[in-house]
Order: sequence, then structure tokens, then C-alpha cells
Amino acid sequence: MSNDSPDPGAVLPEPVRDHLGQQLRGVLPVEADKPRFLGDDSVPEVFEPQIRRLETRLKTHEEGTGAVGQALDQILDALGVKPEEPDRHGN
Repeated sequence: MSNDSPDPGAVLPEPVRDHLGQQLRGVLPVEADKPRFLGDDSVPEVFEPQIRRLETRLKTHEEGTGAVGQALDQILDALGVKPEEPDRHGN
């Protein structure tokens, strides 16, 4: 068995990683905008309108689904109908 193959679990020491990261950042061009929220990836400006529309559609869908559920509950309650409890199999 040869000792020439690198250990897949081997990790470079932190000072070496920091140094290499600084060197790479200095060489590679980074033209990314700052993210809107901490932790988010930056999004190219060209995608902003599509993302806003998608966010609006998702929010509308969630709020609409909740509103319909509440309205149906009120109708059933007004009619004195109790919804059936689903059995343990979800039916």
C-alpha cells in the first residue's frame, strides 16, 4: 500500500486556508452586489422583477388558501356541520 495518495479527511490549517482565500480574492474578479438580506446570495439585477413577481404569487397563494379555509370553516359552522375528522390514514 502506498502513502502517496492524499487523505480524503485531511484539512488544511486555518492560516493556510485564509492565506489562499485572500490570494484567490485578489486574483478572481468579484462583481457581485450585496445581498438584500443577511445570509442571502446576491441576485443579478436582471432577475429582480421575476423574483418579486414570484414572491408576490407565493404570498398571495398562501394568504388566499388560508382565507378560503377560514371562509369554509365559517360556512360549515353557520350550517351546523362539523367537518369529519380524517382517519389515521389521512382519509
